[in-house]
This record gives sequence, structure tokens and C-alpha cells, in this order.
Amino acid sequence: MARLGELVATVFCQGCPWSCGYCHNPHLIPPRGESEIAWPVVLSFLDSHRGLLDGVVFSGGEPTLQAALPDAMRAVRRELGFRIGLHTAGPYPTRLSAVLPLVDWIGFDVKAAFDDYARITGVIGSGIKAKASLVRLLESGVACDIRTTVHDALLDRSDLARLASDLVALGVPAHRLQPFRAAGCTTASLL
Repeated sequence: MARLGELVATVFCQGCPWSCGYCHNPHLIPPRGESEIAWPVVLSFLDSHRGLLDGVVFSGGEPTLQAALPDAMRAVRRELGFRIGLHTAGPYPTRLSAVLPLVDWIGFDVKAAFDDYARITGVIGSGIKAKASLVRLLESGVACDIRTTVHDALLDRSDLARLASDLVALGVPAHRLQPFRAAGCTTASLL
């Protein structure tokens, strides 16, 4: 995953325990969606695209919310032969640990300095879980892209400096800032 020229399918998982104001997939936050696709239909689609796709990325919402994620990843890897990617923000460290051996690459979203997470996610204690997940990811050796979405109304230079300090202390090898995208965002004050 994350190699130039690879073609992947993205499976968007419903549900997220956090409510980040800049979320561009807010329709995926509730645990149940209006237009869900049954897993056998997804598998059939992926099976029909063997030889065309290089991998499958599980995204969301927050895919580690799904108890069946490890089984789904095993099916996609073992039965269909695809490489596996994961987009996560790390709200479930134990669940992330369970899938680390199954993934080739992780896109990890770091929201803010860990002691300031609740301001972004709306959930007290979310920074503790994200930090624990990031530590597990770094210890695993799985290839990763660690990134932070930046909106000037949410993260100023001082906030970014504190975040950088947190990441350096953990030994993060590289960190990328990505600009806020208005597409999909429903928080009027951020538009």
C-alpha cells in the first residue's frame, strides 16, 4: 500500500466514536447508515476485481470499531490475495493491535497534541487512546503515513508545535500536515 501506481478499492466502514468538526465523512459517524452494503456483496465485488486491484483499504468512519474487521481482513488477504491498508485514528488500541499483523500499511490520523484531543474529537480521554494506538503502531514496524488535518480555526502554530513535540517524544519518523477539505464537512463555523 502507499506505493505509487497501486490500484486499491476502499471499503468504508460505518461508525466512529469521535465527532471531529472537520470530518469529511460525517454520514459515517452513526453506528448504522442509510445505505449499507452487505459484506458478501463487498467480497463478491472484490473477487470480481482480482487481477485488477493491488489491495483493499479499510477506512471509515473508524474501521476498528467493527468487531468483524480482523475476519474481513483475513478473508480479503487469504481468500482473495489482496494487500491490506487501514485508515484509523486509533480510538481502540487493543483492536488495532489485533489487526496489525494483517495489514501492510496504515494511514494514522493524529488529531492534535494528545492532551488536547477532546477539543477536536469531542470525547474526553481520546488522546490517551490515540497515543496508545500510535505507540503500538510504531512498535509493530508496519509501514505508515502519520498525518494531521489542519484547519486554522482548530490548530494554530502553537498547537502544531505541541503536537510536533509529542510526536518527536514518541520517535515518529515522519509526520505530514494535510489541509482541511471543505467537501463533506457539515460544521458551518469551519466552512
